[in-house]
Amino acid sequence: MTTTAKPALSLGPVYFLWDGPKWRDFYFRIADEAPVEHVTLGETVCSKRQHFSEPHVAEVVERLEAAGKRVTLSTLAMVTLERESRHVRDLIRDSVHSVEANDLSAIGLLKGRPHSIGPLVNVYNAATARVLAARGAENICLPPELPAGSILRILEDMPGFSFEIFAFGRMPLAISARCAHARSKGLTKDNCQFICGEEPDGLPLRTLDRQSFLVLNGVQTLSNSCAMLGDDLAPLVEAGLSRIRLSPQDCDMVRVAEVFRAMLDGEMAGEEAIAHLQQVYPGIPFSNGFLHAREGAAWVARGRAASLGHA
Repeated sequence: MTTTAKPALSLGPVYFLWDGPKWRDFYFRIADEAPVEHVTLGETVCSKRQHFSEPHVAEVVERLEAAGKRVTLSTLAMVTLERESRHVRDLIRDSVHSVEANDLSAIGLLKGRPHSIGPLVNVYNAATARVLAARGAENICLPPELPAGSILRILEDMPGFSFEIFAFGRMPLAISARCAHARSKGLTKDNCQFICGEEPDGLPLRTLDRQSFLVLNGVQTLSNSCAMLGDDLAPLVEAGLSRIRLSPQDCDMVRVAEVFRAMLDGEMAGEEAIAHLQQVYPGIPFSNGFLHAREGAAWVARGRAASLGHA
């Protein structure tokens, strides 16, 4: 099934530890200036960070909704403690907003209630997507490691369902009960002193021969490269993709959203978009390898992207 409808732009949750005022002001500016229709917010990575943003959640939600944005609240990606379990249960029970599940325990609690599925849940085929939809999922953000061929098959098998793809940002690769970020600085998870706040865009890792490798973000591991799906999006949009997700980085995300909106509206070519985004997010390599069934860090230029859809 194909459609000419333009997909909506969405903004995923901030994965990094930003202090409360910075987090609040980021979303205030998104509300006032960014051409995004959907915003997912809330602590996803580490429950210890919640007290930085929680005092500002209500005013952020109010500001976003006043600007016409649809707000979804994110659950934690890994629940290991009773207080974390209690937080997820309370969020699902008490929230008047849609909830995005980022682990299976939240999916179990949300059964029968309309909700979204985040990119940290492994949805690799239409069979899994149908099970989740039958349990109440209304939107699924597919994992960033899926190749285009798999995405196209899912879209074809579930026409009309709302699917979203991760199109910009460092890709979430893994999450752990231990905090390698704290350990790298001689600290433990229980006494981390919120050291991850010193790297608002993650802590870059290098191999022994000084090659850039991954990025640490507390208990989360991210890609070193930034996913950037530009010209790659057209076949997916034609197949019925509903949303394009941008993942917040420590850069001008309003400008990132403007560039993607211009690209989707046909007002900016992919090469021009890349040039703009390299100025917005300088020094960070872009990648689209997963979409082309290559290593995730690879960059497949437009002229060599003939395999898209045949992975």
